[in-house]
This record gives sequence, structure tokens and C-alpha cells, in this order.
Amino acid sequence: MKAEIYWNAVRQRDERFNGSFFYAVDSTKIYCKPSCAAREPKRENVRFFHSFERAESEGFRACKRCKPRSERPDEITEAVIRACDLIEEAVEMTLADLAEEVGVSRTHLQKVFKEIIGVSPSKFAEAVRLEKFKEGVRKGSDVVDAMYEAGFGSSSRLYENVSKKMGMTPAIYKKGGKGMKIEYTIADCELGKLLVARTSKGICAVNFGDRVKDLEKGLKEEFPLAEIKRNEVGLKQFLKAILDNIRGSRKTLVLPLDLQATAFQLKVWEALREIPYGETVSYAEIAKRLGNEKSVRAVAGACAANRVALVIPCHRVVKSNGETSGYRWGRERKERLLAKERAKG
Repeated sequence: MKAEIYWNAVRQRDERFNGSFFYAVDSTKIYCKPSCAAREPKRENVRFFHSFERAESEGFRACKRCKPRSERPDEITEAVIRACDLIEEAVEMTLADLAEEVGVSRTHLQKVFKEIIGVSPSKFAEAVRLEKFKEGVRKGSDVVDAMYEAGFGSSSRLYENVSKKMGMTPAIYKKGGKGMKIEYTIADCELGKLLVARTSKGICAVNFGDRVKDLEKGLKEEFPLAEIKRNEVGLKQFLKAILDNIRGSRKTLVLPLDLQATAFQLKVWEALREIPYGETVSYAEIAKRLGNEKSVRAVAGACAANRVALVIPCHRVVKSNGETSGYRWGRERKERLLAKERAKG
């Protein structure tokens, strides 16, 4: 979990983390502070260190641009990181216990934790429990053993949290998704081919493509062990609603969804669904609405992770200067969607 936090800080060039950790790039053998203006490295080449001494002991040299050796950690950021460590060690710690351990008030810790990490301490603890459970079942632990090892006090809490966040039960997850039943249909639209897929809970994929076989292959790669079958009739209502939205005759899409996502991604997606038809907002504006103006890159990442085109309208998010940015299903499709919505709006 902490590695994900550090990586987000690097992507956002978040200066609040300067001195709290350093990141090193294997391909260049250079280490930097999080706010370094150097080109963003590939994630698989990045390693994190708590001190520059440790980075240098591993053979990395200091960046001449950002001069990381001179940085001293921010006390508040250090307190938040310490709180993260404590949660990962004992996920059942109360906010009062955390505040006492890190030496700040409960109210202040709640505020700064959410500002820096992006979610509250309780949401972070929930994510930690879920990751521990997933790691346990991946390594072959029994579901019940993994449940208690991860900090879930009862099977009802486990199923409530895991099913909600993963879109499947713990037993199904242990089998790699085997047992999931997914139905899909593919139709022609003015943007090419459109695939709509659902589980018994709701829509799990809405994808654009140029060829039927590519869309089918992508769905199978997304859910490799699920039972997948084509069903034209069962998805007729959903398909019609989405096609009407593309044509401009239906401006609101409120459909049941079954998605796997982090707490932050869900927050971003909820914000996207509030953008009115025919309007656009910037990544920076979404970050501001979520209470963290420095999370622009994380917002962009959440948009890129969206797998249900139109239902979660990530195409309505643009650059701060108004220019069209990237789109999972092609920039040209994004521009055509926006042009259609502006004309119909």
C-alpha cells in the first residue's frame, strides 16, 4: 500500500513528501526526491528508499537537477506516513490510538491524512484489509484463515467489503474469478463496434473497438476464468440506453454497475457521473472537488482505469487549457462524443 502512495506522490511531484522518501530508477541508477521535475520513469524501474544513504548504498547516485540530499522531511507528512505504518501493522487501530501514537490531535490527523493520502484513515485501513485478504488467498490460504489474518472480524464483514470492492465473492476470487457469469453483446454504432457486458449485479464493461474479435478477446483477457457467453436479448435494454446516449436522444445514463476499483477511483468516478451532458471539466477541477488539488495525475489515472465508457463519462474530462486529452478508446472517439454532446446539449 505504501509503495502505491509513494508512486502517486512521484507522479504528482508532491513536494510534501520531499525528504520522507526517495525514489531511484534502475535504468539510470539515479535517485531523486518526489517533486523532481525529471521525466516520469516507468513504474517497473522504480524503487523507494527511506533515506538517501540507503539509496546510495544500493549503488544509486543523487540527481543533479533536484539535489535530493538537501531535503528534510515535513513533520506532518512524516506523521501521516507513520500512521499508515501503524494501520498496516494493526488495521484495527482506532483514530484516537493513531493520533496518540503520532502525536497530533484526532481532528487534525483525520484532516491531513485525507489531504495527503486521498482517503480517510478508516478507508485506508479497509483497503489494507482487502489487500491482505487478497494476498492470503493468492498464496493458497483458506478463505477463513485469510479472513482473520487480514483483520476481518466476521465473515459478514468480509463478504460485504470484498464483494463490494471486487465484484465477486471471496471464494470466487480465490479461484481467479472462476464461477463468475458474464453476458455480453456487441452492436454497431457511429463510433465503431460497441461491447456491453454485465454480471448478475450490473454492467462490468462498455468498450469501443473496430473489430468484434478484438472486443471479445479483450473481455476474455479481463475475466480469464469467468463463464462468458453472448446474449443479445438479455442486454437489449442496456444496449439501447447506451446507443441512445451516443445518438444524443438520451442524456442521462443511470445503470447498475459491477466494478472493481480502489476507494479513490470510486470517488473520481462518482465525480465524473455528476458532470452534466454537453459540459466538460478539467482534471484539476475534479481534483479540487475531491479536496486535493495535487491529485491531478491520480485523477487522470482513475479516468484511464474506467472500463465502462459513457456510463462513467470520463470523456468529459479535458486538460486545463480546454484541449482534448487521451481516451482509453481513442482520442478521435472522445472528440466526436464531445462534439455530439455540445451540439445536442
